[in-house]
Amino acid sequence: MDRSDAVELQALKSDSFGRIALMRGADGIPFVRRDLRFVPLWLRAPAWWLARREARALRCVAGLPAMPQLLGWDGRVLDRSFLDGAAMYQRPPRGDVAYFRSARRLLQRLHRAGIAHNDLAKEANWLVLTDGSPGIIDFQLAVRGRQRSRWMRLLAREDLRHLLKHKRMYCAHALTPVEKRLLKRHSWLREAWFATGKPVYRFVTRRILKWEDNEGQGPKP
Repeated sequence: MDRSDAVELQALKSDSFGRIALMRGADGIPFVRRDLRFVPLWLRAPAWWLARREARALRCVAGLPAMPQLLGWDGRVLDRSFLDGAAMYQRPPRGDVAYFRSARRLLQRLHRAGIAHNDLAKEANWLVLTDGSPGIIDFQLAVRGRQRSRWMRLLAREDLRHLLKHKRMYCAHALTPVEKRLLKRHSWLREAWFATGKPVYRFVTRRILKWEDNEGQGPKP
């Protein structure tokens, strides 16, 4: 469907890797647009790489519930379906056992599709939809692969650990003994990230891009 005549309803986020806005198409249906045309010239290559990565991941989750569906990607603009809800930190699911039970099932479906999200530590990437159920967004760092490969199983376990950390924050009484043991197990991947990757990430985002740690929303206005 042609969305060139879409109308912007609301700016959702703007950072060094693109501008994200809630749009309304000619059919009246809202959708979300990531527009790379606002990206500084020196960052267009990594912004394009991240958007292409997201588009490929969204193709893999086509048809899955509570996840964005890819509507279009032309190398400059990525359009995806709109999920009506609020980020977890905006509408915390405190004491909501059903939410975390559904979130774990949703994560299992994602992993069965051959996708590890790889960025679920951010509460901004977990939604509480209008009916109170979970949703997952922002697939820029998602990894595709064979579900049963050692690498994908490791990434899937890290996805689950991040979900359980949120559960510990908002619904600790419902953690099972198995979940508590999983939270205590730190993989080599996590240790490597904290030792090498995270310092580099902080330097780039805070010193170069001038971001603040704002739940993954990019720079504060």
